[in-house]
Amino acid sequence: MAQLGQGTLLLALALSIFGIGLSVVGERKRIPRLALSGVRALIGVAVLVAIASGILLAAFVTHDYSFSYVSGRSSRDMPLYFIITAFYGGQEGSLLFWTLIVSVIGAIAFARNRERFPGLVPYATATLLVVIGFLLYILSFVATPFAVNLVTPGNGRGLNPLLRDPGMLIHPPLLLAGFATLAIPFAITVAALISGRMTTDWLRFVRRWALVSWAILSAGIFLGGWWAYHVLGWGGYWAWDPVENVSLLPWLTLTAFVHSIMVQERRGMLKTWNVGLLLSSFLLSIFGTFIVRSGLISSVHSFALSDIGPYFLGFLATMTVASVAILIWRLPLMRSENTFESVWSRESGFLLNNLVFTAIAFATLWGTIYPLVTEAFQGTAITVGAPFYNQVNGPLLLTLLLLMGVGPLLAWRRTVGETLLRSLSIPFGLAIVSLAGVLFLFGQPMAAIGAAAAVFAIGAVVVEYWRGVRLRRKNAGDSVPAAIYRLTRRDPRRFGGYIVHLGVAIMALGIVGSWFFNTERQVILNPGDSVDVAGYTVGYERLGQTRTADARVVTAHVNVSSSGNDHGSMEANRFTYDGFEDQTTTRVAINTVGFDDVYVMLLEWDDGGAAHLRIFVNPLVNWVWAGGAVYLLGMGVLFWPAPSVAPVTARSSVRKEAFGEATAD
Repeated sequence: MAQLGQGTLLLALALSIFGIGLSVVGERKRIPRLALSGVRALIGVAVLVAIASGILLAAFVTHDYSFSYVSGRSSRDMPLYFIITAFYGGQEGSLLFWTLIVSVIGAIAFARNRERFPGLVPYATATLLVVIGFLLYILSFVATPFAVNLVTPGNGRGLNPLLRDPGMLIHPPLLLAGFATLAIPFAITVAALISGRMTTDWLRFVRRWALVSWAILSAGIFLGGWWAYHVLGWGGYWAWDPVENVSLLPWLTLTAFVHSIMVQERRGMLKTWNVGLLLSSFLLSIFGTFIVRSGLISSVHSFALSDIGPYFLGFLATMTVASVAILIWRLPLMRSENTFESVWSRESGFLLNNLVFTAIAFATLWGTIYPLVTEAFQGTAITVGAPFYNQVNGPLLLTLLLLMGVGPLLAWRRTVGETLLRSLSIPFGLAIVSLAGVLFLFGQPMAAIGAAAAVFAIGAVVVEYWRGVRLRRKNAGDSVPAAIYRLTRRDPRRFGGYIVHLGVAIMALGIVGSWFFNTERQVILNPGDSVDVAGYTVGYERLGQTRTADARVVTAHVNVSSSGNDHGSMEANRFTYDGFEDQTTTRVAINTVGFDDVYVMLLEWDDGGAAHLRIFVNPLVNWVWAGGAVYLLGMGVLFWPAPSVAPVTARSSVRKEAFGEATAD
C-alpha cells in the first residue's frame, strides 16, 4: 500500500506537468480541446491525490505501522478522532492535506467556470498546477508520507501531546485549507496578467475565490485563538508568536483586498494595488510555511520543525520574482479610470483602510523576521516580544475601528459635510459616554479610548441598520425582525459587511476588557487553603491522580465563590502521555461567572498534595468569542446569493436612494 501511495503521487506529479503544457499550448494556439484537457488533468491530479490521501488515512485507521509516518504519529490506545487528526499532525501529512485541498477545490473552481471565463481558466489552471507540482515534488522526493519502516513496530509512538485536543479537529485543517485556497485567487490573478484580460469578468471571478480563502483563513485564525486560550495555559488567546504572526500576514493583505476591490468595481481605481495585494497574500502564505518549517525562528509550534525550509525558500524566491516581473509587464493595462475627488469620500476611506492594514502587516512582518536580521548583521538573534506589537499595532488597530465607524457613512466621490456630521452624531455620542464611563469607573485612559472606538464602530452599524429598518417599517409595514431580515436578504454584500464589522467591534470590547483588566496570581496551596483573586475566592480541595488509556493525569480539584455565592468546582489537569514522559501538557479549568472567566492552571505539585496554581480572572473574554461568532455569521451572509434585481424605474430609484443603496458597497 505504501508503494501504491507513492506511485500515485508520482503519477499525479507527471500529470500536473502534462496539464501545465496542455493548458498553455491550448490557450496560446487557440485549441479549446487542449485547454479543456488541461482542466481535466487538474481533475485527474485531484483524484490521484485523493487516492493517496485515502491510502494514508486507511493506514492510520487500521494501525498499519509499516508506514514510518503512521508509527511516528499514532498509537493503538489513541481515540479514533485523534488517529484521524494525526493524518495532518505532522509535516508530511499536513503537506499532503494542503495538496489535497488545493487540487480538489481548484478542480471544482476551474471546471465549473471554464465556459464562463474561457480566456482565464487555461492560464489559471497552468499556474495552479505549478503550485501543486511543487508540493507533489516535495511529497514524492523530499518528505514523503509513504516511507516504510525496516522493522514494523507493534505500536506507534503517538501524536504530539500538544495536539491531543478536540481543537485539533477544526483549527489546523481550517488554517491549512485557508493557506491552500489562497493559491486559487493567485492563479486567477496571474492568468489575468498573462492574458491581459483585466476585465470585470476577472474581478467577479477572483473576488468570489478571494472571499472563500478569506473566510476559511478567518475561521482558522479565530479558532486558533480559542484553542490557545483553552489549551496552552498562559491565560490569553494571542501571544504574537512567530507562527501566529505568519498566519495573520496573508489575512491582513487579503482583508485589505476585500475592501479595496469595491473601489475598483465602482470607480475603476486601485487596480495595481489590488493585484499586488492578491499576489502578496499567496506569497505571504508560502513565507509563513517557510518560517514554520525552517526552524529559523523559535516558536511554541516547535513540533513542526523540519529541513524542507530551503525548498520553500527557493519556491518563494522564484514565485516572487515571477510575480513582480509579470506585474511590471502589465502595468500599462492597470491605469486608473478615475481620480480621488475628495478626502471625504468612500474611495479615500477605503484607501486609508488599506494603508492601515498594510502598515500592520509590515510591522508584524518586521517584528517576525527581526531576529533573523539581527543575527545576520550582529551575530546575535534579538527576539521581538509582545510589547513591540502592542505599541506599534495597537494604535493602528484603534485607527481601523474608527474607520469602520466612519467608512460606511461616507458617500462615493464626495460626502456632504452636514450629512456626515448628522450620521456621526449618535455613534460619536455613544463613544463619548463610554469614554467618560470607563475613565470614571476604572481610570484607565487607554482602555477608555479603546472601548470608545469599539462603541463608535458598533453605533455606526446600528445607525445604518436602523435607517433601513425605520424606512421598511414606514413603507412596507414590516416588523423589526422582518425588516432586518429583508434588508439583509436584499443586499447581503453590504449588510454582511456590516455584521462582520459588528463582530470585530464586539471582539475589540472583549480584547480591551481582558487585556487591561485581567488579574493574575501564582500561589502554592495545601488542601483546604484558598486565595482571593479580583473578588473571587479560589479554594483548593485536593489533588487526584487517574489514568486514561494513553496517559497519566494529575488533577487539582478547586472551587470558586464570590460574595458568598458558590460558583461550582473545576478540575485543572496535567497530562503525561505514554512515550512522552518528559513532556506534560495542560488542560485548563475555566469557570465563566457573569462577564468574567476564572481561569486556573496546575503548574506543579508535590507528594504531600500541595499544588502550585496559576490563576487568572479575565473580564469580558467571552465577548471575544461572541464577537467571533457574529463575525462568522457576517461571513456567511456575504456568501448569501443576492436576489435578482428588477429593472430600475424612477420611483424605485428614489426608494433605493432612501434605503442608502446609492452608497452601497
